[in-house]
Amino acid sequence: MPVEEPVSRYCTFCEIVAHREPAEILYEDDEVMVFRNRLHWVPVMLLAVPKAHRTQGELWGEMGRVGEIAVRMGREHCPNGFRLLSNFGYEAMQSQEHAHVHVLGGTFLGEYV
Repeated sequence: MPVEEPVSRYCTFCEIVAHREPAEILYEDDEVMVFRNRLHWVPVMLLAVPKAHRTQGELWGEMGRVGEIAVRMGREHCPNGFRLLSNFGYEAMQSQEHAHVHVLGGTFLGEYV
């Protein structure tokens, strides 16, 4: 029987990690990349992503280095406070399959739903 090749889908974040798509990269090491979100809902909107393509569930199941770097970048870019956020699934407005953590701040964030 022939071996089936895995289905390859285009992933914007994998393209950014590979430096084939533009992004304002603020941090990069062997495992993690942090770049500015193209959305500008609050003054600071960063995305901390594992370089390996993973799902949100896989990332949060073993936060490790991404969590460490997300907290570091939040403290550096939002010294008066920040919020870490991840969306899981369509109803939570998850738009990228590639695992990521939003680092939000730079203003009073107020209450949230």
